[in-house]
Amino acid sequence: MTLDRAWLAFGLIGQVVFGARFVVQWIASERKRESHIPLLFWYLSIAGGIITTAYAIHKRDAVFIIGQGAGLVVYVRNLMLIYRVQRTATTTTPAARANVD
Repeated sequence: MTLDRAWLAFGLIGQVVFGARFVVQWIASERKRESHIPLLFWYLSIAGGIITTAYAIHKRDAVFIIGQGAGLVVYVRNLMLIYRVQRTATTTTPAARANVD
């Protein structure tokens, strides 16, 4: 396998990981019978975002780098907000903890 093909495979893996987040969210919503974004969605977003950003850097594609890089900030921030709620919930009631994935 050439280096170019290896990078292409790496980029495609990133897209598959990133795309898997939509399937995860769809299944979680169907199970709850309402719109729901599980924690795994954000981890897949970060993993796919990192891989595709690395690929974009390799390709030197500024548009792709900015788009994926900015998304990473949002994904990390969402996890920070989720974990802040969980920390707060652990100091409050058990019922509050039940509402967090």
